[in-house]
Amino acid sequence: MPDTSKQYDTVVNTCKSLFIKKMSDYGSAWRILRLPSLTDQIFIKAQRIRGLQQNDVRKVDEGELSEFIGIINYSIMALIQLELGVVEQPDLSTEEATELYEKHILVTKTLMENKNHDYGEAWRDMRVSSLTDLILQKLLRVKQIEDNEGKTLVSEGIDANYQDMINYAIFAMIHLGEDH
Repeated sequence: MPDTSKQYDTVVNTCKSLFIKKMSDYGSAWRILRLPSLTDQIFIKAQRIRGLQQNDVRKVDEGELSEFIGIINYSIMALIQLELGVVEQPDLSTEEATELYEKHILVTKTLMENKNHDYGEAWRDMRVSSLTDLILQKLLRVKQIEDNEGKTLVSEGIDANYQDMINYAIFAMIHLGEDH
């Protein structure tokens, strides 16, 4: 039986490595992005994945994996923005941003482990296309919550939706890694 925790950590390490490299290139310029802007970036990535899954012809030489990494990293950025708020100028060093990244991924992994316990790793029997659709559904929910100024009556908040998107994207990357 596959070790989900190790597979999860492998995917996270790939994503975090790219995050750190981009922090070295661009600094924390993303800190000026408001939440809807990050949500839209994730939406673009998810829509591209869906397009790749539906279309036979690709005009850009990047596949699903790079887009799932983008979903994970933008979702972490969104969780950091929820925690710290938006700023007018970049304000985080690579070390500070990496610590925040690790903090939020740890909380998200714990959520995954708890849900996996309750659901019996049902995601292993899901298709990557279904995980993509669930990410898109979560994005539409987040957009609605943003339009409602962050208020919900009975539903989980924006942070839980970003965490679910991270976990679905990691599951998709695990599946894609097993297919090769």
